[in-house]
Amino acid sequence: MREINVKEVEELIRELCIKANLYLPCDMEECIKAGAQREESPVGRNVFDDIIRNIDVARNETIPICQDTGMAVIFMEVGQDVHFVGGSLNEAINTGVSRGYIDGRLRCSVVSDPLERVNTGDNTPPVVHLKIVDGEKVNIMVAPKGFGSENMSQLKMMTPSVTQDEIVDWVVSVCAQAGSNPCPPIVIGVGIGGDFEKCAYLAKKALCRPVSERNSKPLYAELEAKMLEKINKLGIGPQGFGGTQTCLAVNIEEAPTHIAGLPVSVNVGCHVTRHAAGEI
Repeated sequence: MREINVKEVEELIRELCIKANLYLPCDMEECIKAGAQREESPVGRNVFDDIIRNIDVARNETIPICQDTGMAVIFMEVGQDVHFVGGSLNEAINTGVSRGYIDGRLRCSVVSDPLERVNTGDNTPPVVHLKIVDGEKVNIMVAPKGFGSENMSQLKMMTPSVTQDEIVDWVVSVCAQAGSNPCPPIVIGVGIGGDFEKCAYLAKKALCRPVSERNSKPLYAELEAKMLEKINKLGIGPQGFGGTQTCLAVNIEEAPTHIAGLPVSVNVGCHVTRHAAGEI
């Protein structure tokens, strides 16, 4: 049994909240630069230039990449041989987010009640996904999620009779409806399988996978390629000004499901699809 003080969790989450909002993952930045080279529209190329400059300014001036510093989504994998000491794990998570957003001078965007709309003042509480795994380590990923893109996400409870082409076309239709709202070029996370809530989780988790990695199963890797091609044929382009690069990557995550169902969800990520990870 390994003992871990919850203060370590708090400190790591604080660090990751700031890092994720200031520095885009290397694979994401390279994907954007590659997209700029592929873009055929002169206006689209100019928009890509602005996006790349913005990334550089954020890094060099240590300021957020986007003014919407998101709702903190935290994926935690906790080894079953870990014993937390020194206080409440839940309080440590919340304090880590609070300190990260206040110390990092990040915009606080969370309201305590969805209808009363009172800002909590420190971007807490976060959305936490906790998974117990083998071993004695704790892995944490913080993925700040802006709502310009989150609001464009959708889930559909399909039936097993649906074809693969129909799944592809529905995903593409979600992107067409989104238009310029999610600040394209976008990254698309797709969840297939599970049940209602598992499917949405899969789509959100898919956005945390490196955009340079394809699904390990050829069937889903092929679907990723088909979706990407069709989305880019929509012509929405960077920031909605038209062009050939509406989407930078499509990541699919799948899970077992019920014989009577086939849930499919789409979580839309903007061109600053952010996440940062660390291990204790």
